[in-house]
Amino acid sequence: MSSNVKGALFALIAFAVFATHDVIIKVLGATYAPFQIVFFSVLLSFPLATVMLIRDTTPGNLLPAHPWWMALRTAAATVTGVCAFYAFSVLPLAQVYAILFATPLLITVLAIPVLGEKVRLRRWLAVLLGLVGVLVVLRPGDTDLTLGHLAALASAVGGAIASITVRKIGADERPIVMMIYPMVANFVLMACTLPFFYKPMPIEHLGMLGVIALFAWVASFLVILAYRAGEAAIIAPMQYSQIVWATIFGMLFFEETPDIYTGVGASIIIVSGLYIVLRESRGTSENTPVLRNRSRSVTGAAPRVSLFMRALGQTPPRQGDVKE
Repeated sequence: MSSNVKGALFALIAFAVFATHDVIIKVLGATYAPFQIVFFSVLLSFPLATVMLIRDTTPGNLLPAHPWWMALRTAAATVTGVCAFYAFSVLPLAQVYAILFATPLLITVLAIPVLGEKVRLRRWLAVLLGLVGVLVVLRPGDTDLTLGHLAALASAVGGAIASITVRKIGADERPIVMMIYPMVANFVLMACTLPFFYKPMPIEHLGMLGVIALFAWVASFLVILAYRAGEAAIIAPMQYSQIVWATIFGMLFFEETPDIYTGVGASIIIVSGLYIVLRESRGTSENTPVLRNRSRSVTGAAPRVSLFMRALGQTPPRQGDVKE
């Protein structure tokens, strides 16, 4: 088995785990507010974060080198998690994924002012095409846009901001600092909302929250294995396999059948995202911001994969590198 095939298999398994993680969120979201779900999933993630803190041998303290950029990343990560959890609880799974798939398009746009990236005509056309796909999914004017749709869009924007901020300051910040601030912010802010939204939880639901936290970290670790084994240009598109799982799980557990608009819109978004990945893999982008976005970031319960790799003392493979 070649390294790229092995990496692709790891990635496919990882995103299947992520999709299962989202099913549990949707089940719990029918009963509990997203603030409560995020609070407990982050709380149950702290033991794993503590292990990573112990393993981090990089000298220094936990004060950020770029406090304002860190504040922006923390705020974006917090908004991303809450909005994604809410969107999964009220919208069909496939529809949420279709909107979240716009994140690479937004990263491409944000790379211009933040990273000084030059985006040429072809990639601009790919971004515009992807945004058309989002409009096809949302169908403004033809269907009512709900708070769930706005939450999914806010999650995509927040995820893009969090990702591009990591690219901006990641070289100067300790990985554990980049991980811990969003987790602590999620924990504190969600705790402040609990008096207004808390519902007592039976032990089985607490167990499901533990599974959410565990699956987030397991999936992140599998993505690490994928990027260690294969090329980024092969691994990155594997995230789109989640739409298959969303369709299967939606039909099996929630009686959801994606409509033609969701299918067409998701296809347009995926094609535009794949084109951007292809362009970056050919070296047409100096900063390759999308290829270096090594995981989806929908909660503060698990670190971004690139930070995870650095914290474990592993350097993310360079573009085009393949590690055996």
